[in-house]
Amino acid sequence: MDFFRLPNNVTEFVLLGLTQNPHLQKALFVVFLFIFLFTVLANLFIVTTISLSPTLSAPMYFFLTHLSLLDASLTSVSTPKMTFDLLYQRRTISWGGCLTQIFMEHFLGASEVIVLTVMAYDRYVAICKPLHYTAIMRQGLCQLLVVVAWIGGILHATVQILFTMDLTFCGPNVIDHFMCDFFSLLEISCSDTFRLGMVVAANTGGMALLIFFLLLISYVVILSSLKSHSSEGRRKALSTCGAHFTAVVLFFGPCIFTYARPVATYPADKLVTVFYGILTPLLNPIIYTVRNTEVKNAMRSLLKKRVT
Repeated sequence: MDFFRLPNNVTEFVLLGLTQNPHLQKALFVVFLFIFLFTVLANLFIVTTISLSPTLSAPMYFFLTHLSLLDASLTSVSTPKMTFDLLYQRRTISWGGCLTQIFMEHFLGASEVIVLTVMAYDRYVAICKPLHYTAIMRQGLCQLLVVVAWIGGILHATVQILFTMDLTFCGPNVIDHFMCDFFSLLEISCSDTFRLGMVVAANTGGMALLIFFLLLISYVVILSSLKSHSSEGRRKALSTCGAHFTAVVLFFGPCIFTYARPVATYPADKLVTVFYGILTPLLNPIIYTVRNTEVKNAMRSLLKKRVT
């Protein structure tokens, strides 16, 4: 059987999109087109700045480079199609396009979860074991952790695709979403989806919930260790950890809401997807640069070199 051929009478899906209001669609087209372009350019600017700035050679910035790459890629999975679909009354996606969206969404999302976890570990070592930091967070380990993140994302996405390929569709092909979402497919599938939905909730939602609580515990440990630091050390540590914790909450919160539950779709699902798939990649560059003097100085230096 062709991997991209659906073994029943449904060959494409109709997407209802964000709204059916034609006037609102035109306004949202302009808004989301601007957000998409700004998000991609901002994240790629961070990647370029860190790659070309010798002062940003610490492991934290190495991981931030990969986080920015993931954000630029994640927003590119669904935002362009969703944005240009706002110009049309009928929006469809093929079975192959649906599989591609699901795979890329889970691949990039799972990789970002691992990268955020690695960044938390980096902050833990830097603050709680500063004398051993360079010995622990050596270049080889950092590269290995990033490889684990990308491979982990691929493995997770492959499992999701195998689950999706097991679904059968007997006629209804209308998805009340602006992208191909796994739970939306379960809603219109004629397969027995209860057990599969519980497995997906445990595989995706359960893991996200577990990792989120582990990250919370790590930050409790970090905050406890700050008592022995100087006021300047505490200020700098709280600044970097605060930025990372904000990014963690923005990403994990919607993921847990979406996947750590039984099979069901809610009116808020589309807004939640917009938040973590579109707005979070937009906010991350702002979160990691607004209070980071080193990154801001490197950006200014890079811009001055390009101007002169």
